[in-house]
Amino acid sequence: MLTQLYIKNFALIDELDIPFEPGFSVITGETGAGKSIILGALGLVMGQRADVKAIKHGTEKCTVEAHFNIEAYDLADFFERNDIDYDPADCILRREINASGKSRAFVNDVPVALGTLKELGERLVDIHSQHQNLLLGKEDFQLGTVDLIAQNAPQLADYGQVFSKYQAAQAHLRELETQLADSREREEYLRFQCGELEEAQLQAGQQEELEQEAETVSHAEEIKAALYLAVDQLDGENTSLLSTLRTLAARLHDIETLYPGAKEAGERIDNCYIELKDLARELGSQVDEVEFDPARLETINSRLDTLYSLERKYRVETVDELLALRDNLRSQLQRIDHGDEELRECQAQVDRLLDECRQLAQQLTLTRREAATRLETALQGMLVDLGIPKARFQIAIDQRELTATGHDRLSFLFSANSSTPMLPVSEVASGGEIARVMLSLKALVSHAVKLPTIIFDEIDTGVSGGVAEKMAHIMGQIAQGERQVIAITHLPQIAARGTAHYQVTKQETDHGTVSRMLRLDDEGRVVEIAKMLSGSNVSEAAIDNAKSLLNLSASLSKHK
Repeated sequence: MLTQLYIKNFALIDELDIPFEPGFSVITGETGAGKSIILGALGLVMGQRADVKAIKHGTEKCTVEAHFNIEAYDLADFFERNDIDYDPADCILRREINASGKSRAFVNDVPVALGTLKELGERLVDIHSQHQNLLLGKEDFQLGTVDLIAQNAPQLADYGQVFSKYQAAQAHLRELETQLADSREREEYLRFQCGELEEAQLQAGQQEELEQEAETVSHAEEIKAALYLAVDQLDGENTSLLSTLRTLAARLHDIETLYPGAKEAGERIDNCYIELKDLARELGSQVDEVEFDPARLETINSRLDTLYSLERKYRVETVDELLALRDNLRSQLQRIDHGDEELRECQAQVDRLLDECRQLAQQLTLTRREAATRLETALQGMLVDLGIPKARFQIAIDQRELTATGHDRLSFLFSANSSTPMLPVSEVASGGEIARVMLSLKALVSHAVKLPTIIFDEIDTGVSGGVAEKMAHIMGQIAQGERQVIAITHLPQIAARGTAHYQVTKQETDHGTVSRMLRLDDEGRVVEIAKMLSGSNVSEAAIDNAKSLLNLSASLSKHK
């Protein structure tokens, strides 16, 4: 839960550092005082989009830092997965934005991607504002709510894995059908191409070998002359390098007893003599091998012409590419020959996965229907308590084609009285009725989800009096246990029920308009609630009424 919020240079806030309490807290203040700024700052540290306009005028950077106690919420896996230090007693989320628009995010002083900050923020705080009431008419929100009540997360994960495999198998089947149809249309041409390449009897590396042999045969006389010259110079009948080396070695060996250094020199010349003698023999044999053969050259050029012609025809540059093309053609023809069998196997896999999806989807339907029945009963009872005595609420579940969440289509149906038919809640419920439905849903969902902090931003719009007291009671109930509820409200009946009360004000200073937030003491709460009851001119009657509200709330809190 949120334990402390620090804001610096954000909108109208120059600096704010305020602790928060467990349980049910309320935030009040006049319209325009800056309550929405507090929420905006908190949203920023939860990973929402940054805007340089949020930086306080005249400053270079704004910072928002939120501290949370997360000991009871099983989040160690998130920190391990993201390689972030885990401190459950004091988890710190921080966001910094400078005037150039650059934004940085941190968790426990470790720099993180904005997506990581957002993922963690969504697991720590649920901000319910008035615009979120619009979600009530959206099917995915309705389905998600029922799944939360049904605690379907494991079943949805299992279904999602199989559905992904089913979609992949379907895509593969469609691709296979397209490829096979295309190949069959071109089968005759494919067989001609493959036959032509097969007939060419292609061999890897053959082109390079033939090109080298063609060079050798074409320049045979030049090569032969060079080789003969080398052999003659090394070991010719006249003066040669080998005879000279033999003479030198003999002279050095003659004096090695007189001059020991001559022995090593003579041995080295001996080694050179042996190596060059071997080289002369090899070159001599190569002289005999090199011959100009016009017939062989014609055969080589003919083969090369064939290879070059195929490369030009198929727009490739090497024999290896021709071989790859041939293998691909073989594969296509093999697919044509065995295409029906492959299609049957792929279709069988699609059918098997579809059956598995339907079975898992049916299990989801069963859990959703059971959860929907419980939700209908509980929600209808809460709406009666919240001042809609004839309220009727029903969750219609119909089937459709399989989607990523199963094959259920949900619709929340509502009627505020017994004489009108039930219709989709977003079409027939007033603003105040929708607010009460959403509060009831939040209350029911909060018992199924480990969400540390829930913030209600003027969810009490359109209600007053006894209904407001009931709403305050429900918010207090949500805040029991390990949950924290913070309500931004303009109703004194709700403000009086908070165990902690914060006031937001706007003040004029030498440096411009600033927003302030402070926790009220008992006397301050009386005055603030009296203002909410009677306006800026606080009367004694308003003071008495405020005290009565606070005393009543304290009494109810003791006996809850």
